[in-house]
Amino acid sequence: MLISLHKQAATTPKIRAAIQASTEPAWRVAERYGISMQTVWKWRSRDSVHDRSHTPHRLQSTLTPAQEAVAVALRKSLLLPLDDLLSVVREFLNPHVSRSGLDRCLRRHGVGNLRALKPALPRPAHGAFKTYEPGYLHVDVKYLPQMADESRRRYLFVAIDRATRWVFVRIYPAKTAANARRFLRDLERAAPMTITRVLTERAIEGAIGPSPMASGKEFTDRLFGLRRRGPTGNHDFDRLCADLGIEHRLAPPMHPQTNGMVERFNGRIEDVLQSHRFRSGEDLEQTILRYVRLYNGQLPQSVLKGRTPVDALKDWQKQRPDLFRKRPYNHVGCDR
Repeated sequence: MLISLHKQAATTPKIRAAIQASTEPAWRVAERYGISMQTVWKWRSRDSVHDRSHTPHRLQSTLTPAQEAVAVALRKSLLLPLDDLLSVVREFLNPHVSRSGLDRCLRRHGVGNLRALKPALPRPAHGAFKTYEPGYLHVDVKYLPQMADESRRRYLFVAIDRATRWVFVRIYPAKTAANARRFLRDLERAAPMTITRVLTERAIEGAIGPSPMASGKEFTDRLFGLRRRGPTGNHDFDRLCADLGIEHRLAPPMHPQTNGMVERFNGRIEDVLQSHRFRSGEDLEQTILRYVRLYNGQLPQSVLKGRTPVDALKDWQKQRPDLFRKRPYNHVGCDR
């Protein structure tokens, strides 16, 4: 049996019961157990052999019940922070109240959490993406962590089809226009559907180095910033889009939600990176490629009504074979 005793208790429940049952003089009982006679008298006057609670029966407070009721009413009606409410209470109710005492008062009455008292504001509903046929792909670049066996970090180029959520990735050592062009060429060869549009970030003037906001200069020379500049037609990515008959669209400046589809997939990749320990750059790359295969062929998507991206590709191919260049089957969307 687990017995909880006071840390300075000189007796146990068994000894206390023996004291209560004994008819010997108090001095003899005290001498036998090595305790004082006051302890003997204390336990003989009690019906229980357990320690009483040391919690005060009445909490010390400088506020009267009426003053507490007013303070609670002010908290609920005006939604005042603790320090502001303290100033009001000291000025008009009780000048001697302490901050901790007022806080305990609010907690006792269930109004200690100011955020819980404020009415919940409805969140604005996010608009759904406009429905498109397969062939409209969102493209973005994600920084990858540098591994111990690497001299610099690498970059994950990601493309995701808006209609089917089919994903294609490549990993390159640099975020350049040449690699963006190479990525688009590999994407066009691997995609089972005919690519009609790609959406990328707009080039932002002054975006240099690793930044949460991609500069976009690897995709276009159309700048947004202090100097607005139109396309020159000489950018590698833009020229390949023109050669392939692909419309190159740019996300509006300062509106990352427009390209949010690929951003959410990048969030999935970040979860994978955070939950794994990688031995090398090759290990990291193979893990990402395995996840992309799993995502495309095995993970049902609620937006696709429980289908996987590959299943969605197959269904679209049956309904609209004119949109496809080849038959989609176990399309992995990566190097392997």
